[in-house]
Amino acid sequence: MKKITKPYLLKSKRYFDKRGFFQELFLQKNFNTKSIFTALAFSKKNVIRGMHFQQKNKQTKIITVLSGKILDVSVNLRKKSKDFGKVFYFNMSEGESVYIPNYYAHGYECLSKNALILYHLDNYRDVENECGIPFDDKYLKIKWQTNKPILSKRDKLHEDFLSFKKKIISL
Repeated sequence: MKKITKPYLLKSKRYFDKRGFFQELFLQKNFNTKSIFTALAFSKKNVIRGMHFQQKNKQTKIITVLSGKILDVSVNLRKKSKDFGKVFYFNMSEGESVYIPNYYAHGYECLSKNALILYHLDNYRDVENECGIPFDDKYLKIKWQTNKPILSKRDKLHEDFLSFKKKIISL
């Protein structure tokens, strides 16, 4: 199986009948990662969650929109990569999933009245090593759709990308 080094939108077929539909979201045989931690997030319109990453105990993520619409954003943090600092965008709606390899900061903006997001992760959450980059970082210039985001207290305190860049040796 080819090693995945960039975020990408996953394609999964929906099987419709008179009851609704059935959709396979995660098949272990399709990935070089095992999902050991699953989480759920509910967000209101204009909420921005992110840009989060683990300094140690990196996490590969599969993000699925269960309801609503989001702008999903990730940033390459692998200093030796030709795409270091590159921002990846995915407009996502119900039933769509995105694969985000480890060494990426990740966040999303809720574009609909609300959104329900399912996370599959290959590593447990490590509170002591949680880090982030400001949603409005001047270097990254992420193009969010809202001008007045709703943020957590923690997300308002992240260190900027250039400070992070100076600290890392190699990822």
